[in-house]
Amino acid sequence: MELRQLEYFVTVAEEANFTRAAEKVHVAQPGVSAQIRRLERELGQELLDRSGRTVRLTEAGAAVLPYARAALAAVDGARRTVEELTGLVRGHVAVGMVTSHNVDLPGLLAEFHDDHPGVEITLTEGNSDQLVAGLRDGSLDAALLALGAERLPELEILVVVEESITAAVSRGHELAERDSVPLTGLRDRPLISLPSGSGIRSHLDHACAAAGFRPRIAFEAGAPPMLAKLAARGLGVAILPDSIARSSPELHPLTITRPKLRGGLALAWRGTGPNSPAARALIERARRMFG
Repeated sequence: MELRQLEYFVTVAEEANFTRAAEKVHVAQPGVSAQIRRLERELGQELLDRSGRTVRLTEAGAAVLPYARAALAAVDGARRTVEELTGLVRGHVAVGMVTSHNVDLPGLLAEFHDDHPGVEITLTEGNSDQLVAGLRDGSLDAALLALGAERLPELEILVVVEESITAAVSRGHELAERDSVPLTGLRDRPLISLPSGSGIRSHLDHACAAAGFRPRIAFEAGAPPMLAKLAARGLGVAILPDSIARSSPELHPLTITRPKLRGGLALAWRGTGPNSPAARALIERARRMFG
């Protein structure tokens, strides 16, 4: 008894037709028929009733079918197990991350490398829009990105950090006498922000649009610490993660109200799951570490 005989038998049973079954297994129809005949001779019973317009299972065929399916499933499981082990020995994982963050992604990658030294890891920096595009086209297996205002239903999201989005000004700025500012209070003021495509900028743009105005962006920089330095020089109002706005002694933080804005960092991967065993193992480790 050969596995291909069981495969052909199961396929004919499911298709109820030799021609369609042959097309599905990419074998000429006479070859499929011959192999099933050999299987029947070995078992001493006809498995298929060929007398009608459609092929039907005989009583013996109906009894054999579950065992044939189980045998094929067992072989497929053994093959996947070997592929998983091989992938964790000689695999590859492509990871993306936003330029500036306070998540211990290096620690995660170091631990994973210690356990799977044969897996090649590549790390790419970019803004959140670029990282989402990489996840969608398959060039990235996972990414640490900033959550924007848009929903990403095709991706799985594990929120790692969530905090308020805060305005910050220099100590000598006219707003430094206040503890908060409504969003409309930033209208026409020079703002210092991350570029389009970043999570915080997405929240700012959407909130301003809902309030009926466009933010006046005077300066852009790719990392929050640079925004803080520009604001400390009196060049405008920086839009920052709350932790950065309140950690700089040169800045005065202002809570944004009506509405309050919140952002965060998340690990994301395709909703259908990564393709490689190594990527699946890395994501599982990340879920344990960050979740």
